[in-house]
Amino acid sequence: MSAIIVLILLGILVAGGFLIAFVWAVRNGQFDDDYSPSVRMLFENKKPKEEETVEAENPDPKQ
Repeated sequence: MSAIIVLILLGILVAGGFLIAFVWAVRNGQFDDDYSPSVRMLFENKKPKEEETVEAENPDPKQ
C-alpha cells in the first residue's frame, strides 16, 4: 500500500514539473508564432551565397 502512495506522489511531482515547464515556455514566447510554420513550405528557398555572387558578377551566363 505504501508503494502506491509513493508512486502517486512521484507521478504528481513529475506532472507538476511538466506543468511548470509548459507555463515557462508559454511565458517566454515559445508558442507565439502560429502562422508561419503552416506556410513555411510555400516559401521559396534563398540561393546560397556563392550562386548570388556569381550571378551578380555575370547576370547573363550566355555572354
